[in-house]
Amino acid sequence: MDKQNIILIVCGHFEKSLTARIEKDIERTFHYPVSGSKCNLEISRFYNPGRRQYDANDLLEVVSNSCFPGSFKTMGIFRVDLYIPILTYIFGQAELNGNTGIASMYRLRNELYGLEPDNRQLTERFSKVVIHELGHMFGLIHCNYPVCIMRSSTYVEDLDQKEIRFCHTCQEELALKMRTG
Repeated sequence: MDKQNIILIVCGHFEKSLTARIEKDIERTFHYPVSGSKCNLEISRFYNPGRRQYDANDLLEVVSNSCFPGSFKTMGIFRVDLYIPILTYIFGQAELNGNTGIASMYRLRNELYGLEPDNRQLTERFSKVVIHELGHMFGLIHCNYPVCIMRSSTYVEDLDQKEIRFCHTCQEELALKMRTG
């Protein structure tokens, strides 16, 4: 089977070391090549001044409708605060069994919670969010195993408790979906 790329769409300024780590984590987890692409999307139209956040549903749709040749999974990464109408904020969102996801590092920064900056922790949290959303794109749903990357995360503390890998059950389900899908 000819492997296609997972495209990481970089929207905003990200340190090369951060994107390189995320690409490496994605490749190690899913065994597909990852290529980075600079975002050329104008996202200001998705800003909701009443909430002072960006509408994740609209961002997901525009990333989904963008054309990225050679990709079968596209993940947009952002630095802005994301929301969906039913939640105060989200870390990321993806189409279940789909081709598109988005993730933001905005709410993953320690400084937002009155703590000292920690770039290592920030990078690890962001990788976990991206891999979790890619898991949804490959058809995985939320898991109840406490340290599985597919467990739902409402708070950064939830991310910190998870490992950057799938539990045995989710790994088996992912392998099955990748073979049959």
